[in-house]
Amino acid sequence: MPPSIDPKSVKVNLTTGNGMDIEWKDGHRSHYSFVYLRDACPCALCDDEREKTKREPGEPPKPKPGELPMFKEKAKPVSAEGVGKYAIKFNWNDRHELGIYSWQFLRDVCPCEECKTQQKS
Repeated sequence: MPPSIDPKSVKVNLTTGNGMDIEWKDGHRSHYSFVYLRDACPCALCDDEREKTKREPGEPPKPKPGELPMFKEKAKPVSAEGVGKYAIKFNWNDRHELGIYSWQFLRDVCPCEECKTQQKS
């Protein structure tokens, strides 16, 4: 039986900045850090960039050869809003706001060990 893609509860921890927690109707619980969610942005621009650099959703960009690591503010949403009954959208502190994170997408990229093992098989 495929996992339920409907959340029972969703908590976006904007004030603490420690990510988003979803409890799914099948009892599974997922925690997504905001950095992971920003690196997993499903919009066409981010998807295209990930494809070109052969990164998986949630995988951070690799620095270019010889590029010095510059201070970059940690990804954090300024706000979050529901999109119908099927998704959530974030307005990020880097002014990016194109990604619509469907429940299906979020379940597919759940970063917990159990899901990572299933994603590889």
